Amino acid sequence: MGKRIFHLMVTAAAVALSLSAGTAGAADPIKIGSILSATGPASFLGEPEKKVMELYVEKINKAGGVNGRPLELVLYDDAGAADKAASFTKRLIESDKVDVIIGGTTTAATMAAVPLVERGEVPFISLAGAVVIVEPVKKWVFKTPHTDRMAAEKVMEDLKKRGLTKLALVSEDSGFGKSGRAETLAVAKKWNIEIVADETYGAKDTDVTAQLTKIKNNPAAQAVLVFGLGQGPAVVTKNYRQIGMTLPLYQSHGVASKEFIKLAGGASEGVRLPAAGLVVAEQLSDKDPQKKVVTEFTQTYKTAFGAEPSTFAGHAYDGLMIYLDAVKRAGGTDRAKVRDAIEQTKGYIGTGGVVNMSPTDHMGLGLDAFHMVEVKQGDWTLAK
Repeated sequence: MGKRIFHLMVTAAAVALSLSAGTAGAADPIKIGSILSATGPASFLGEPEKKVMELYVEKINKAGGVNGRPLELVLYDDAGAADKAASFTKRLIESDKVDVIIGGTTTAATMAAVPLVERGEVPFISLAGAVVIVEPVKKWVFKTPHTDRMAAEKVMEDLKKRGLTKLALVSEDSGFGKSGRAETLAVAKKWNIEIVADETYGAKDTDVTAQLTKIKNNPAAQAVLVFGLGQGPAVVTKNYRQIGMTLPLYQSHGVASKEFIKLAGGASEGVRLPAAGLVVAEQLSDKDPQKKVVTEFTQTYKTAFGAEPSTFAGHAYDGLMIYLDAVKRAGGTDRAKVRDAIEQTKGYIGTGGVVNMSPTDHMGLGLDAFHMVEVKQGDWTLAK
C-alpha cells in the first residue's frame, strides 16, 4: 500500500499551448490523483486500472504531455477498504494538491470519497458501477462505467427476447450488490418481470448452495441473475452447476473480466451478462464507432502486459482521457473550468461506449452502450 508517485516528466514539445492568465505555467505538471483497489478482494478490478493509469501517463509524457505539461500520477492503493479510500482522498486533496481524482474502484470506496471531493471542489471521475454515484447528480462527481440499473435493464431486455418473465435474484451483501438488488427490483416492475426469489450471500462466503437450492426447488423460477463482485459470483456459478441447475444464468457487468471465467472454470459456460464492447472488440461490426478504439486499446494493453484487458481497465482509460480532453478544452487545470468541461463532454468514443454528458447526466452512456455477451468455450462471445 502507501503512496507511489510517478514523476514521468518529459521535456515539453515545442508546440506547447499558452494557458490563460492565473493558471499554472506550461512546465508545471498536471497532478492526477488516483485511489484504486490494486490489492485486496477487489484487486481483479483495481489492478488492471492501476496498470492502465501508469501505462498511459508514461505514454502521454513520452509524447510531450498535454498542452506542453507533463503528467504526474499520485496513486494510492486502498486495498478495497472504504475507510482507507476516504483517508487517501483527504491526503490527495489537502497534501498532494492534485488537479483531479480518478478512481474509486468499488462503490463503497467511491461513496467514501464523494463528500470529500464535493467539499474540496475537486473533479472526481469514479470507476465504480452503482447508480447512486451519479444519481442524484453531484456537482464534482462523474463516472465512466455503466450503472447497475443499466445492467438490470439489459438483462430484462434479454429475458423478454427469450420469452422469460420470472426471475430469481441472488445478490451480494455489499455496496455494489445491495445497489444492484435495489435497481433490479425496481427495473423488474417496469419490464413486467416477476422476481420469484430474492436471496443474498456474503462477499466472503465460500458456499452458496443453500440459497441456490431454494431457487432450484422453486417451480416458478425461469432464470437466475447474480449481482456481485470479486470471487463471490464465481462461487455462485460453481455451486449452481454442482447442484445440477439448468436454468439460464445471468451475471452483472461486475464480472466482465477473463478473471471471472478463470475462477469459475467450466461452470461459466453459457453464462450471460451485459458488458462493454471492449470484451468482444474483434467481434464488433466494422460500422460500430467503438471498433477502432477498443481494438487499438486491446492491442496496446496486450503488448504491454501480455493479457487481454478487462472492462475495468477500460474504465480507467476512459476516465483519464475524458479528463485530459476537458483540460485541453478548458485551456488549463483550473478545477472549476475543467469540471464544467467534463460536464460538457459530447461524442467521446471510449471503451465503454459513446459518452454524452450534461448537467443532469454525469455518466453520459445509453443502454445501447451495453452488449449482451455469453461465455462459450472459455471466452466471451456476442450473445444471439
